[in-house]
Amino acid sequence: MSDHFTDAAGRPHTVRDAQPADEPALWSLFQACADYFEAATGLPPAPGDVQSLFYGLPEGADWDDKRILVATDADGTVVALADVVMRYPAPEDCSVGLFLVHRSRQRASLGTSYATHLIRKATETGVRRITATVPRGWESGRRFLGALSFTFTGVPAREESRNRNRGPRETAVDVAELRVDGGAEGVTS
Repeated sequence: MSDHFTDAAGRPHTVRDAQPADEPALWSLFQACADYFEAATGLPPAPGDVQSLFYGLPEGADWDDKRILVATDADGTVVALADVVMRYPAPEDCSVGLFLVHRSRQRASLGTSYATHLIRKATETGVRRITATVPRGWESGRRFLGALSFTFTGVPAREESRNRNRGPRETAVDVAELRVDGGAEGVTS
């Protein structure tokens, strides 16, 4: 997959599937987002977290539906990441496991532009509900999802751990969903 979008500041970006050769760039992104990892797990990111990204899958999901999508600047620098599982937990759903924007690009329209682009693309494939989680207490994540019209369900997240061991300091997560009705412009949350 290769696609393009322009952020609100007019900068062009490419969206493509992550490749194993992207591991150093993904590690740099993880390090730039250490505050997220500390909120989610109680620990800074570790190099193994990048590899886990390629192997983590919710129970009952199909490997063929997992996508790790990176957004790159015009020079090819990885500036954002979305880990998604299509058709999960139901056929018209999409689950977002991880969404990161490089610290240097946060609060500069990249995250919103990237997410809006991915939502539009997902709805074009028939997705009608997108779910995401945010670590409990991670207010910037809650605000980000709220700005995208996600609503928090109040339903506890399933306790499955995506084919990995949970860290001893991992926090609970809150589930948010975005319901769409009839295509890219039909967000109904």
